Amino acid sequence: MAGRRTAEEIRELLEGYRRRSVTRAEYCRQQGITNSALDYYLRRYGRQAARLARVKIAPPTAAPAATPFTIVLRNGRRIESPWDFRDADLSRLIRIAEAE
Repeated sequence: MAGRRTAEEIRELLEGYRRRSVTRAEYCRQQGITNSALDYYLRRYGRQAARLARVKIAPPTAAPAATPFTIVLRNGRRIESPWDFRDADLSRLIRIAEAE
């Protein structure tokens, strides 16, 4: 039975596997490893690095407070709100209020 592979050997095996131009079975044969050994290395080491990414966590920034507004419609009605409407929503609100 062969000795244990070093982390560097495993890394090289996995890099070679990702760059391979032959089938998985042929790659394992060429490297002298079993399919199950490759599967183990992929589960244990190979995909782990692909899933992890270095991130920087910053404290949340406070959203700017919405400026209250008042709209006086032609019919004298007033709409007062502290909400920050999107343009389309505000246009719809005005159309509905003026229709009545």
